[in-house]
Amino acid sequence: MRNNTFTPLKAFNLKKLVKNKGFSAFLASLLAIFLGLIFGYIVMAIASTGNSFSGFMTVLWGGFLRLGDLLYFTTPILMTGLSVGFAFKLGLFNIGASGQYTMGMFFALYAGFMWDMPDSIHWLACVAAGMAGGLLWGLIPGVFKALLNVNEVITSIMFNYVGMYIVDMLIQGNSAMYVSSKARTAYLPLSAQIPSLGVKNSSANISIFIAVAVAVILYIILNKTVFGYELKATGYNRYASIYAGMSGKRNIIVTMAIAGALSGLGGAFAILAPSIIPGSSMTYEPINVIAANGFNGIAVALLGNSSPIGIIFSALFISHIQRGGTLASLYGYKPEIIDAVVAVIIYFSAFSVLIKATLGRFISKEYNKRHKQKQTQSTDASNAPASAGGEEA
Repeated sequence: MRNNTFTPLKAFNLKKLVKNKGFSAFLASLLAIFLGLIFGYIVMAIASTGNSFSGFMTVLWGGFLRLGDLLYFTTPILMTGLSVGFAFKLGLFNIGASGQYTMGMFFALYAGFMWDMPDSIHWLACVAAGMAGGLLWGLIPGVFKALLNVNEVITSIMFNYVGMYIVDMLIQGNSAMYVSSKARTAYLPLSAQIPSLGVKNSSANISIFIAVAVAVILYIILNKTVFGYELKATGYNRYASIYAGMSGKRNIIVTMAIAGALSGLGGAFAILAPSIIPGSSMTYEPINVIAANGFNGIAVALLGNSSPIGIIFSALFISHIQRGGTLASLYGYKPEIIDAVVAVIIYFSAFSVLIKATLGRFISKEYNKRHKQKQTQSTDASNAPASAGGEEA
């Protein structure tokens, strides 16, 4: 006798998919990007209706024409995004990434100009110095938070200004680093520059691979180690983690120190890059302005849902939009208009967390509503034959 029974394929579970944190975060980020792009197009249309479509297409796709620059400018905001996202995991808002980034840049510059080392390890020492500078500037707000319960937002944002003014003062007072006639630092020696990727007319270098490796390592630490579990547990509920035997104060200090080190690496990667001019390097101009890459890192972290892997892609996207925005000036758009459009897209993307919560509630509500309707229809259908059979009897 033939067996006609079969095992049906597992039904697609929409509710389970919606509740999946990774999927809901990805969907929210896509929606935030879409809304930000629409708003950006409206701004460009108001500024110049005739060129709005061409200019907007350049913003969308222009980054592919400058892949070398895309990789170079991705690296700093990837590191500051990791810095902010890592602190988020512990429930801390590291708004001081700009100061840590600037301090890391200064330490890297100092090591490049003042340390006489073998060529093979000089740039590595400069990178390590930049990481140490950022770590120091992140450690201080962490100590204030852990030992004195001072809000890290207040201390870290004030340290942005303190770090900026200290760095500008120290650079202008160092004749070996600062060229007064050019109002900026001198070129770093070749031994202090990070090896180039060889992309023509760009500052792309191997630091992009180091940054991606750091993101992968952070993902492993947060999700596969006891240390990472303790950090996340402290972020979810500090008092419960202390009750469970974890050191809340130590975790806060360590987290802010690591976050600062990540931002410091971003500053080192930015300043130690080779310039598009052969034999030269990037330079720093002390103009008393807080580094924008630190605040861009906040948007990168939010768009990437504070996940190290998500932050890699969000940093690439934001850098891509910025590179395309610079090319839109070919269609008559002023740099200020492009900056406004890019800023709208970036900071609209920062609302991805709010969109994620709203979108999740909406989809769950609609799913539950339709599920109840299907249950009601199936119940009515199953009861109808039974009623008919009873009347015939």
